[in-house]
Amino acid sequence: MENFLSEKIMNLIRNFGYLLGCYFVFFFALGLVNTLFPEFSMDRYEQSDLNRMLEENPFQLILLAVVFAPIIEEGMFRTIIRPSPNELIFFLCSWLLLLELAFFPDYAHWGLKFLFLVLLFIISFLFLREIIPYRWQRLLCIFLRHYYKFVWGLTALVFGLVHIFNYVDAFEINLALFLLIVPRIIAGYFFGKIKIENRRLIWPVAMHAMNNSAVLLIVLPKFLFPI
Repeated sequence: MENFLSEKIMNLIRNFGYLLGCYFVFFFALGLVNTLFPEFSMDRYEQSDLNRMLEENPFQLILLAVVFAPIIEEGMFRTIIRPSPNELIFFLCSWLLLLELAFFPDYAHWGLKFLFLVLLFIISFLFLREIIPYRWQRLLCIFLRHYYKFVWGLTALVFGLVHIFNYVDAFEINLALFLLIVPRIIAGYFFGKIKIENRRLIWPVAMHAMNNSAVLLIVLPKFLFPI
């Protein structure tokens, strides 16, 4: 059992290294493009909401990026890659949670909102697991497992496209925005890969948390200790 777990941890670290390597290659290529074509710029797109959160409440951003986002976003996407019945229910609850967020007033305290959403998630999970016939769950699992490579690629692409809303209020796509979400598509690919290889949702959640933590280690000092 210990060796089995060690192999999965090593696979997680190895795939995270591959992910960082792909980031390096992509940003190196992007730097060359900016050097050769200085008129091409992506500076007009900023993650204004995240920047504001960094300035006003960095602890909230850390909790959101390292805990909440990895669990919910992996629930929204990687749960349907070679899923179990419980992962299918987790998938439905994750998307329901996203819809429920739209009904919360902006002035609500973020901590209370977080606790309330966790409670709603648990209730939704227990309710849906009982109300959806287990036979339907199994049939859908078999179908998704059969086409897992297609689902893997599709979820990586949609995962990237969803992050366009980090930069714009209404969906649009152009070359600059597409290049901004390419790292998310790459990340989605590796999150799916570790789900397939390690066969549990906890592993893409862990890699997602590692990925977001690495980003925070880069950006947090610039906001907390401005020069």
